[in-house]
Amino acid sequence: MFDVTFQFENGQTTVISAQEGANLLELARSANVAIDAPCSGNGSCGKCRVKLLSGQLDCLPTSHITAEEAADGWRLACGSRICGDVTVLVPDIASAYQSRMKTADLSSGQEIAIFEKLMADVSAAGVSFANDFVQVELTLDAPTLDDTMPDNERITRALEAALGVETVAIPYDCLVRLAQVLREGNFRVWAAGERKGNTFRLLDVSAGQAPLCAAAIDIGTTTVSAVLTDLKTGRLLAKASSGNGQIRYGADVINRIIEQGKPGGRRKLQKAVIDETLNPLLRAMCRSAGVGKERIFRLCVASNTTMNHLLLGVDADPVRMEPYIPSFFRWQGCKARDLHLAAHGDADVVIAPNIGSYVGGDITAGVLASLLWDRDEFTLFIDLGTNGELVFGNRDFMMSCACSAGPAFEGGDISCGMRATDGAIEAVTIDRDTMEPTFRIIGEAGQKPVGLCGSGIIDLISELFRCGIISPKGQFQREGARVRRDAHGTGRYVLATEDESATGREVSLDEVDIDSFIRAKGAIFSAIDTMLRSLDMDVTVLDHVLVAGGIGSGINMKNAVNIGMFPDIDLEKFEYIGNSSLAGAYAMALSPSAEEKTYGLAANMTYLELSTNPGYMDAFVAACFLPHTNTALFPNSHPEA
Repeated sequence: MFDVTFQFENGQTTVISAQEGANLLELARSANVAIDAPCSGNGSCGKCRVKLLSGQLDCLPTSHITAEEAADGWRLACGSRICGDVTVLVPDIASAYQSRMKTADLSSGQEIAIFEKLMADVSAAGVSFANDFVQVELTLDAPTLDDTMPDNERITRALEAALGVETVAIPYDCLVRLAQVLREGNFRVWAAGERKGNTFRLLDVSAGQAPLCAAAIDIGTTTVSAVLTDLKTGRLLAKASSGNGQIRYGADVINRIIEQGKPGGRRKLQKAVIDETLNPLLRAMCRSAGVGKERIFRLCVASNTTMNHLLLGVDADPVRMEPYIPSFFRWQGCKARDLHLAAHGDADVVIAPNIGSYVGGDITAGVLASLLWDRDEFTLFIDLGTNGELVFGNRDFMMSCACSAGPAFEGGDISCGMRATDGAIEAVTIDRDTMEPTFRIIGEAGQKPVGLCGSGIIDLISELFRCGIISPKGQFQREGARVRRDAHGTGRYVLATEDESATGREVSLDEVDIDSFIRAKGAIFSAIDTMLRSLDMDVTVLDHVLVAGGIGSGINMKNAVNIGMFPDIDLEKFEYIGNSSLAGAYAMALSPSAEEKTYGLAANMTYLELSTNPGYMDAFVAACFLPHTNTALFPNSHPEA
């Protein structure tokens, strides 16, 4: 056995024993060491870099590490095996999956206003935000030798009188605490629970008044976002986000499904999302709001079909295998204690309903928040994340589909790609004459660039094409100081040199990256085209295009059109609506009426399986060009003369 030491940039270390020949990336996973591995260790992404500090590793050759980098100690963890005692440095860069958790600052009121507007808009469309949760103050007679009624009967009678109900259900957790709370409060207490007809389900008894809370959670393949809200007023109490802990098992759902199929895999992935991601988020929001986790009485989760299965610990393998049948579309009955979530044990966990194997609850929740179902005009809803999902329709009908765009929109499959967090370049312009870039970075002033997020990649490719630096095939055709080529002649555009970046590695986009992104944008446009053609329509019928997802603070719609990702229609028809999945989950967490509405939307939405559509592959191949092989579809998109 050998000692393997993972050293972090903050000075901390993790030591694990390993047998000769053990894979370094697998060892890191077993020790819960965060190493970015979007390809799940198949050697294709080149992002699982570690630096050899001492000892030796048996390493496979790779084109992702240059000779200079190898001499400096850099290795790919997925291609390294143990052959003795070894110490490696794990870089703490913003592209790593376990990015620092962020709790939103609500003091400006902007975040609160967004959710208040959502409540108003959904309410105006006929969805009630009333719910059955109740909090009531009770003053009970203290027991005496002449009044020996037990505590449970005493509070039951008080609740029946105060609420006019016939039955009170007291769960085990409340019964255990009842005697202490009643006496600490001198038999003056606050009771919180849910009223269903003539039955009151007691959830908490406390000596003082505290908010009744709900949590809404958007579990993205890459990022998890959540809000904590007051159940009675809808007021936002806290908001937080972090990376999805599952990402070390692969950047896309297919790699995650493969991983969960291995022995112990389902438990590993469930633990990664619950113990490492959701519970820290819930606890952080409770601390921020100044409430205990036991005051969360209802939760709603919106996520894609695979994430739903992995959250519940349900086998997801049939989702990826023809005929692509998930274990459930709609399922109710889950409690927080079933998943060991940091909330009241009896809190209902509402799962936003799935539509198909690759169109899940994140889309049904997003459609609810988008109000597409309340419009007369033809509207296209596009969610850009690790996957690309679309919904088209109006109040009369809706059709949905999903395309295998891959993780490119969140920086996956891109050499310097990263998600939209501190250090990410989110917007780019290029001077056509000098070929010099100007860009905007997420984070504080003075922040050096780490990589490119989705919106920055769209801008950069659009600008490279507009300036004639790359051809319609994505190959470099102009030379300049910013264009460099490797020994094989493959070109790349350098946004930031080694000295200018935060990591000591240049931030650049090469022809392989551009090809990957062209395929991703081609998947989106061909999905739009195929879905409309299946209805004997084309892009001219579109009145609105709603773009959702977390690829940046908002993409430049003109640039997205210029590269052929979105249809070439009036730019005023496009609207970026942010994280609609989280917004829909918020509405469902507060409102049983919104929950039922979402079930109805899912049930009435037609699902188009693109993989079996005979015209989709031809449409995809035609779209893998800048902007498209059929230039008549994009009359306003062309390089500058």
